[in-house]
Amino acid sequence: MFLKNIQVVDWPDNTSDYPFNLSALQGLEEIQFDKAITYFVGENGSGKSSVLEAIAVSAGFNSEGGSRHNVFSTVDTGPSLADHFHLSWWPKVTNGFFLRAESFFNFSTYIDNIARDSPEESRVYASYGGRSLHQQSHGESFLSLFTHRFRHKNKALYLLDEPEAALTPMRQLALLRILWDHEQSGRSQFIMATHSPILLAYPGADILSFDSSPLRSVSYEQTDHYIITKEFLLHRDRMLQELFKS
Repeated sequence: MFLKNIQVVDWPDNTSDYPFNLSALQGLEEIQFDKAITYFVGENGSGKSSVLEAIAVSAGFNSEGGSRHNVFSTVDTGPSLADHFHLSWWPKVTNGFFLRAESFFNFSTYIDNIARDSPEESRVYASYGGRSLHQQSHGESFLSLFTHRFRHKNKALYLLDEPEAALTPMRQLALLRILWDHEQSGRSQFIMATHSPILLAYPGADILSFDSSPLRSVSYEQTDHYIITKEFLLHRDRMLQELFKS
């Protein structure tokens, strides 16, 4: 791990506004990273994406996705937790990438604009499968990013917000293999917010639950993602009958 922990500093006195009113952050003093792969899990609105974005901004990455070299902005997301996060590194890394599924379209357009203005268009697209991300399906573009842009030659931090959004179950398994290759290199650290029980199954990963206050580490089998998916697959008819009761 290169990013060792995050210390929460200068927390505002007024915590009634989002994102400072998030339950998982109340009383939180630090977030520790002990594994090469860390997952953030929790219900919608629990703060996973907000914390991941704050880490990205604090690490110098673009808030809407990309690396520290990608500079574009399409919307003001309001107050950020980044001003209250102090990142501790050993050693500090400057390489990496922040993937936001919800703004990946904007990132793809940004890359197209760079390629259009570059005398070496093919070189720009080389990191994304050799062609515009817009000319690939949603899932293909994500896999192209993971395969060609994420490399384990240099030390890097990768922050992924719901990477499963465009991936079929089979391609989620492909992503697990990519994570494994990176972990074996010893040069990559991943922090991901996800709802996928497939991705969460990565062996030895640390899972931090944002449904707790403050957030805490949980086992795979303790996550709602595992429990509900397992129950549904084993007892589908019963669960559907309960769900559709009049």
